[in-house]
Amino acid sequence: MTALLELRGLTVELAVPLRESGRAGVWVRPVNEVSLRMERGGSLGLVGESGSGKTMLALALMGLLPQGARVTGAARLNGEGGGREVDLAALAENEWTGIRGQRIAMVFQEPMTALNPVMRAGQQIGEAIRAHNRGLGRDEVQRRVIAALERAAVPEPELRARQYPHELSGGLRQRVMIAMALAAGAESENGAGGGRLLIADEPTTALDVTVQKQILALLVELRRELGLSLIFITHDLAVVSQVAERVAVMYAGRVVEEGPTGEVLRAPRHPYTEGLLRASPQLSRRELVPIPGMVPALDALPPGCAFAPRCSLRRDACVEAVPEPRAAGPGHEARCILV
Repeated sequence: MTALLELRGLTVELAVPLRESGRAGVWVRPVNEVSLRMERGGSLGLVGESGSGKTMLALALMGLLPQGARVTGAARLNGEGGGREVDLAALAENEWTGIRGQRIAMVFQEPMTALNPVMRAGQQIGEAIRAHNRGLGRDEVQRRVIAALERAAVPEPELRARQYPHELSGGLRQRVMIAMALAAGAESENGAGGGRLLIADEPTTALDVTVQKQILALLVELRRELGLSLIFITHDLAVVSQVAERVAVMYAGRVVEEGPTGEVLRAPRHPYTEGLLRASPQLSRRELVPIPGMVPALDALPPGCAFAPRCSLRRDACVEAVPEPRAAGPGHEARCILV
């Protein structure tokens, strides 16, 4: 398959105040030398505990990092369907026109905070459409708004377009976010997704199980119908198994294991991945086994492997240097000396 997105040593650095003095001067790496390959039409699950760098990686791909962030490495979005090849890590803000919203879009984690509470749902989707189609008349924008809501399986789309976010359920708000993410590029490339990349950042958070399943099914269906490539961010390994062909496990800013979803979940090769699986609810197990300790602060990372202080399998060599990725099988790598 053709690679749509290739990350090579992508690193994000943020300045934080020193704990003692409160002065700026310490730089941390919430995303640290991440290398991944995203196939055209493929799906990748990005998993890990809160603070592992998943959302910051997504924001780097969207050009939405905090002011003052430093980015090194490469994030190449390949030219597909007539689009030019670009390095997302090197784009200036004025160069994002035609990229953000059309070729790469994001469904944010909390729709209630991501949506404008004083604008009707249809108005917000309309803004996304107008941003990339300046010459459209009012009637055509409205037609595309309704079409986007229908594509996101929103019932009674004309009514929902007139409602404010607080008048919608959590599931409907998430569907509106999906409609907004896809609306800008929906009419391009003869209606097909082509080389489009959709990032979904924990889109099922705070939804009940029934609605969660509906949202997951919707994303799978949209990916199939529109030919989208999908990056699905979650902390729930059971969820990622339903939507992603490959999975990348992040810890303290690094990818510590990456491979086919079924293989990684069946035979994990990094102790952190094993810990996540043991801490996930399973019908065959009556008790959860939590991972001891906490994710380290980025300005106080231990030497060597960042997971070593929490790992029951650690060796002296684990604290000497950061392990390099090692082959654990076909298309399967783990950053651990025990592989």
